Amino acid sequence: MRYQEVHEPENPFSLLVKGQTIVEIPQVQLESGETLHNVPVAFKTWGKLNKEGTNCMVICHALTGSSDVVDWWGPLLGKGKAFDPSKFFIVCLNSLGSPYGSCSPVTRDPAVNELYGPEFPLVSVRDDVNIHRLILNDLGVKQVAIVIGGSMGGMLALEWCFFGLSYVLNCVVLATSAKHSAWCISWGEAQRQSIYSDPKYDDGYYPLEDPPIQGLGAARMSALLTYRSRNSFEERFGRGAPTPQMREKSLRTSVITDAIEAPAVSEDNCAVHNDGHYSYSSSTKVRSRSLSSNNFSLLDVKEDTSSIVNQHGVGQRTRRRPQHYFSAQSYLRYQAAKFSQRFDANCYISITRKLDTHDVGRNRPEFHNSTIEALQSLEQNFLVVGIQSDALFTYSEQVFIAKHVKNSKLCKIDSPEGHDAFLLEFEAINKLILEFEIEHVPELLMQTSDDSWSDSELGNTKESIFGEVEDPTSW
Repeated sequence: MRYQEVHEPENPFSLLVKGQTIVEIPQVQLESGETLHNVPVAFKTWGKLNKEGTNCMVICHALTGSSDVVDWWGPLLGKGKAFDPSKFFIVCLNSLGSPYGSCSPVTRDPAVNELYGPEFPLVSVRDDVNIHRLILNDLGVKQVAIVIGGSMGGMLALEWCFFGLSYVLNCVVLATSAKHSAWCISWGEAQRQSIYSDPKYDDGYYPLEDPPIQGLGAARMSALLTYRSRNSFEERFGRGAPTPQMREKSLRTSVITDAIEAPAVSEDNCAVHNDGHYSYSSSTKVRSRSLSSNNFSLLDVKEDTSSIVNQHGVGQRTRRRPQHYFSAQSYLRYQAAKFSQRFDANCYISITRKLDTHDVGRNRPEFHNSTIEALQSLEQNFLVVGIQSDALFTYSEQVFIAKHVKNSKLCKIDSPEGHDAFLLEFEAINKLILEFEIEHVPELLMQTSDDSWSDSELGNTKESIFGEVEDPTSW
């Protein structure tokens, strides 16, 4: 390989992705005009490149995904499936700003020999594809048979097509947009403000050993609400109380301790009021009163009938408190805690700002900086897939893409799961992409299979680490 393969001991997140390769590009100029040096790029591949270099499939990951397609689109990968390594040379490259190996706030700035942190420059989707193409060139790819992506990955897939029909032949985009909407920009801002409000954020100069996990967790919670639909949450959770198993998984849930006597009224009220707050400590709050050291939280009790005792241990009265803790809360807390362990706050800020820059017509004077004219210029065959219940990247945005791309087919998935359906409705997505491939790349599907490929190379199925979603049906 022409570019040097490197390791990132300073970046613990890159170690979470097993079997990926990280190479270093000596120098890259960004859209902003800034030049990056010694730029790491992480990627994974499946299958073999044919001698013509024309059977490449590029898969683009979503916002918090990694180069490991098995982790978040695994059911689509394998012999006879949409992502068939016996037919295609499949490549997934990690995007700039991500903590999972490519250049980001958690990689080292060679100019000062320290992590970039908040000084990592603004990057764009266009920067991603320009850098990723350098890797494909080095791998010997002469032509991309098909590029596929959902959500942020769909933005990258669209940008790949501006290299022209001679380089990219076909494109599949799911639940994405041709330009980032005011609605999505606003959600990104709200999530960043959650991170900024964490005292540990410190303008982004926090140590990796003590990051602003409260702010990042809150940002993840609000993001999850945009990924699903109201009906999805109502059906999965309703007003149910969390089971003991749910409480155990929900790492933010207060510990229920055995106690000899019930807490004081003020202490118990304060504990309920602050339930779910990371740093709440009953031993130091409540108007400086002398309190029990026990951390009480009757979270799973629908009606609290604990007795209130006076200083002589005599019961005064019994309270009946309505349920205040629900399985939906438990799910959000668990997801926030899990996310905070595997993602970086500065990286989250960097990537959401990258999304805000997305507009295929931006800074393209040849198309009068028009999103519509830019789409109309594309000549690839397109499959555009929308989710009927998606309130983040709405179905109307998929209609907009399909309307202006001349060689396009629009399909709708009627799923109640909202935006996350592009990571959940595997059967429907696999069918749509396979049908598209049969129509537009039949010569690759009919070629002699790579008999050396075995699906055992994909590894064992495991709980998703990097995927955008964990199905609440398993919660």
